[in-house]
This record gives sequence, C-alpha cells and structure tokens, in this order.
Amino acid sequence: MKTTPQQTGFALLRIAMGVNFLGHGLVRFSKLNGFKDWMVTTFQDSILPTFMVSTWGSVLPFLEFTVGLLLILGWFTYRASITGAIVIIILITGSCLIEKWEWAGMQMIYALFFYFIITNIDKNKISMDTLIHKK
Repeated sequence: MKTTPQQTGFALLRIAMGVNFLGHGLVRFSKLNGFKDWMVTTFQDSILPTFMVSTWGSVLPFLEFTVGLLLILGWFTYRASITGAIVIIILITGSCLIEKWEWAGMQMIYALFFYFIITNIDKNKISMDTLIHKK
C-alpha cells in the first residue's frame, strides 16, 4: 500500500490524538469516583447543577476512552473526531464557567487538532475505515 506523506502524517496525528484521549479515559477508570468527586468540588461555585457535573464526570472517561480507541484504530474516524470535538467544546464551556482560562487555552489546541482531522478526513488512508470500505 503506497501512501503519501500527508496520509502518513494524518495517520500519526490521528493516532496521537487517539492515544491522548484513550489515556485520559483509561487512567480515570480505576479512580472513577475520585475523578467525579474532584469535578463536583471543582465546579461547586459554578452555575452548573451538581447532578449535571457528577453525571458528566461519570460519562467523560468512557467517552474519552471510546473516542481514543476509535481514533487509534482509524475506525469511524469522522464520527469519532466529531464526537471528540464536541467533548472539547463541552470542556471549554466548563473551563470558562469556572474561569480556568489556561485550561480553555489548552483545550483550544485540541479543538484545532480535531478541526485538522475533520477537514482532512480524505487523507485517512491508513485506517480500519479504509480496510473495511475496500470490500
């Protein structure tokens, strides 16, 4: 299978984002209650209701893990990237609500990477998506 430098670069960026997201989710599985409690404490002075923060704290690690795994495999890459971008938008919103501007700034970098992946999905040759659709 001959690939272009752009396709190789895309695959490596996609996998790097996948490892990042998968890692975030994976490390939180063993301390799910602690992570959820940290989120509730961190957002206690925000306008967000506790049940919403608690629910998000329970769901986020599973979203991160799933998006990460799909990106690593290059499976449902477009949908996984859209989901990842939505997760980042939610995280940016939360960061702004508690005035954690440095968090929001870092999350904007993630948003740019997702923008790049989404808008260059045509370069997603080294992936499960390509293997499955070749049939």
